[in-house]
Amino acid sequence: QVYVVFSEELQCWCRALVGSVQCRADGYQLGCFLVDYAKYCSVPSENIRVLAGAFAKIPHRAKKCRLHCTKPLTLHIDYCENTAKIGPAKRWDTAAIQHFRKLLE
Repeated sequence: QVYVVFSEELQCWCRALVGSVQCRADGYQLGCFLVDYAKYCSVPSENIRVLAGAFAKIPHRAKKCRLHCTKPLTLHIDYCENTAKIGPAKRWDTAAIQHFRKLLE
């Protein structure tokens, strides 16, 4: 279900999908995906509202997706043998993410 949350970063109300809920000492914190900005953010539970009927029917500008059969790679350096090889990684590194975003622009 799509909700409306107030994004502190963007300083506006945005449509969002709630991905996670964390209980904290000062209340609940929601992990949200902003469907019109393709951003993830954390929002306190006081800043969430139910989306009004007509606005729920507007299509999202962003969609969560993955690259088909594309796995992250990283450079493995062995200082003892003085070699460097490209191999699989668990996560994409920051430089690869920035390069991909530049390609998209």
